[in-house]
Amino acid sequence: MVIPFPQAKGKVMLDRKAPPPAARGAAHRQSESPPEPFQARPGFLIRRLQQIHTALFAEEIQPERVTPIMYSVLSALDQSGPLDQTTLARMVAIDKTNLADLLERLRKRGLIARHVPRADRRVRVAALTDAGRRLLDALDEKVARAHARTIEVLSPEERAAFVGYLTRIIEASERGETADTEAPAPTPADETMP
Repeated sequence: MVIPFPQAKGKVMLDRKAPPPAARGAAHRQSESPPEPFQARPGFLIRRLQQIHTALFAEEIQPERVTPIMYSVLSALDQSGPLDQTTLARMVAIDKTNLADLLERLRKRGLIARHVPRADRRVRVAALTDAGRRLLDALDEKVARAHARTIEVLSPEERAAFVGYLTRIIEASERGETADTEAPAPTPADETMP
């Protein structure tokens, strides 16, 4: 099977059945099966799906200038109330330094307010403004449509299983679990997974 892969100068055709390049060494040439093509690797597929979702998200929310991470930050503040930067960064899985820049852009747009509490002058707290809440209200249905479109080729059962698998992988990683550690007992959501 030949897969086109765009490059800066035209297209390079990758043949999945072709032997690996000589530069990979004798170990690859002597193995019984060729190495897995990079397009079949989980990391590549996850990144590619994220690109697809981001494009669908942008298409749905036009003409607003909101990225998926901005929407996540606004949603977290809406659901949890005012939060300090460390808690918010952990909640939306973004580096604190990148979050600081993002919060400043949202503040300049009037979507959040920031303040330093008297109890701890080292902490900065972010809160959703009325303008931020109105924007969320205007975007919620559009964003839900982008999420649905991202996985629309899956049946309802497959969607639940897919989200369940993603959640399981993320939660295990956050707990430091590997395939060698004992998995927790299945939950009712796990029972729907094939």
